[in-house]
Amino acid sequence: MLQRIIDGISASTGATVRLTSLAAGAAFALLVTTCFLCAAAFISVLEKYGPVQACLSGAGIFFLLTLAAAGSYWGYKREVQRRARIAAERAAKSAAQSMLADPMLLATGLQIVRAIGIKRLLPILAIGGVALGILASRTGVSEEVSAEPAE
Repeated sequence: MLQRIIDGISASTGATVRLTSLAAGAAFALLVTTCFLCAAAFISVLEKYGPVQACLSGAGIFFLLTLAAAGSYWGYKREVQRRARIAAERAAKSAAQSMLADPMLLATGLQIVRAIGIKRLLPILAIGGVALGILASRTGVSEEVSAEPAE
C-alpha cells in the first residue's frame, strides 16, 4: 500500500515537472518571438521616421502591454477576492448549520432549558438575539468596507 502511494506521488511529480518544463519552454519561445517582433518594428520605424520616433513607438508598445498586463492582474485579483468571499460565506453558513444539527449541542440546550425553565430563559434569549443581531450588522458593515479595494 505504501508503495502504491509513493508511485502515485512519483507519477504526479513527474507529470508536473514535464508540464512545467514545457510551459517554461513555451514562455521562452514567446519571449524570443516578441523580441524579434519588437526589433523588426523598431527597424521599420527607424528607417522610415528616425531614431527618436522609433524609440517612442517601442516605448508606446511596451506601455500598452504593461497596461494590458496590469488590467489582467487587477481583474484576476478581484476575481480571487470574490471567490474567497463566497467560499468564506459558504463555510460560515455550513459551520452554523452543522452546529445546530449537532446532537450534543441540542441535548445540552434541552438540559439548560429544563434546568432554568422556559419562562426565565425567554428574556435572556431575546436579549441575546438582539445583541447577536447588532454584532452581525456591525461585522457585515466592516467586511463590506474592507472588501472594497482602494483605488
